[in-house]
Amino acid sequence: MKRLFAIIAAALALSACSDWIDDALDIDPSDRYSVATVWSSANSADQYLLGLYNYMKETNGTVGGDSNMAIFWDAYSDLIKSNSWNQYNHPYNTAFLQGTFPNTYAGVFETWSDSYTRIRRCNEFLRDAPVYGPRISDDYATTRSAEMRCVRAYIYLRLMKIYGKCIIRDKVDGPAENDKALASPDEVWDFIEDDLRYAGSNIRKNQPRGRITRAYAWGLLSSAALYAQRWDLAIEAADSCEAYGGTLDPSYANIFADIDSPEHLLTFEFMQNKLTHRADVFFRPLGDGAQGGKHPGANVYAVFGPTSELVDSYEMADGTPFSWETHGADPYTGREERFYASILYNGAPWEGRTIETFVSADTTVFKDGLDKIVEFNISGAAGSTVTGYYLRKFITENQTGWEKYGSDHFGISMRFAEVVLNKAEAYAQKGDFVNAYLQLNRIRGRVHLPEKNGADLATAMADIKHERMVELAGEGQRFWDLRRWKDAVDVINEKNFHGCKITKKTDGTLTYEQVSCDGTGKIHTFLESYYAFALPLTEINNNKAISQSDQNPGW
Repeated sequence: MKRLFAIIAAALALSACSDWIDDALDIDPSDRYSVATVWSSANSADQYLLGLYNYMKETNGTVGGDSNMAIFWDAYSDLIKSNSWNQYNHPYNTAFLQGTFPNTYAGVFETWSDSYTRIRRCNEFLRDAPVYGPRISDDYATTRSAEMRCVRAYIYLRLMKIYGKCIIRDKVDGPAENDKALASPDEVWDFIEDDLRYAGSNIRKNQPRGRITRAYAWGLLSSAALYAQRWDLAIEAADSCEAYGGTLDPSYANIFADIDSPEHLLTFEFMQNKLTHRADVFFRPLGDGAQGGKHPGANVYAVFGPTSELVDSYEMADGTPFSWETHGADPYTGREERFYASILYNGAPWEGRTIETFVSADTTVFKDGLDKIVEFNISGAAGSTVTGYYLRKFITENQTGWEKYGSDHFGISMRFAEVVLNKAEAYAQKGDFVNAYLQLNRIRGRVHLPEKNGADLATAMADIKHERMVELAGEGQRFWDLRRWKDAVDVINEKNFHGCKITKKTDGTLTYEQVSCDGTGKIHTFLESYYAFALPLTEINNNKAISQSDQNPGW
């Protein structure tokens, strides 16, 4: 579907330059804006726009945003555990296991200065598009401005998710641009809505692959509306997304295997030895790089492991909840489809072998499994899963080449299932539980789970929260959902998360034990003040229109 790397085809029609790929993907939108350069041709203007698309890729929080997977949002939540304390520039454990957070900026989530640099670049493009765009084509200014306004709305939504407030800078305003007051939340949400409505109405209907589409713009608006608690808008935007092509893939597994899945609203494509990331290194089971694996000698760090909190949330195929008491003798048989598409577990078939996360009770009788669980260390990286599980979604079975040339599995910015769940939540918040469950059951029906129903907000929201957690696991939504629902203190604060330690006894039988995956003496900290991180002190000190009294509570 809509994928970044396929932009190449459209752009090559505009330019015969053989190194366009490098230029378009490497362009730095923070470089000084030059009218003469940007508007010299359709190709150069598009390159500039695509450089700002990169911000969306970089902050997507799943695959490909950073080559070292240093932005993987679900690893800040209860769903995914990183085995790294401080290696690979990974901040997932140091952020919330240390018990302290900076009060002069947003710590690992800090984005204020970078975001406003990107916003300025958006505004410069939007200022000049009506002047220079008509020289390219009759509709260039309108259609490309629509895309740029979608990018700008994405950046403002990110600011609101992190800080809960921000300054609206909607034009290039010279010296006056510096000293501007914070806008009210409603003003910012209005601004985001205006940008996305414009995008959703003015982007070309038949966009070439790789471009933001009307469906994506409306889908993004449905998500923004949940943060704004504008339920009618969330429903309207979800309907518009579907009207412009949003649809569910009949196969859940196909969403992550096929870049042309009809469910994708926007994806980012990669190419081995050209534009890559390192997802295989960080997600693959340890045994893949061992003798007996398909890639002996390859670097496999096996960093990210789904927690028991996630794995135990996948239902049985008949829709009954999983429990160790009932299903513990054979815990990985008879689970729902999403479990098998998402999780690699002990006994899972994989690349012609069987995943082995067990440790041996006596290594003179049985060796430890190739993919064995290890203990989390509060230093360095553990070197294998610390939960007993691996995430399957973002690696391609039997693929080779990543060992030498890097990973090329596509990243998903948004897919239609998220929009359907947005709509379900909005209906529930309005008290329309019939329509809320109608949307929820579209998601469950796709994976052949029985329908659910409920007649009160508490029941409906519990079901929706469960479905979002499982359906979108690893896709960058959970941490932000917990903050949006104000559930993060209950779910994260003063909690340990868990893995499953499997021991193979001398008679060949297996025992299962739930163990902490956070290390000895460590618990997570998430305070009320973390729902809106600190505005950067540099902005408060340098902007005459705001003061310390504007700082978020608790900072």
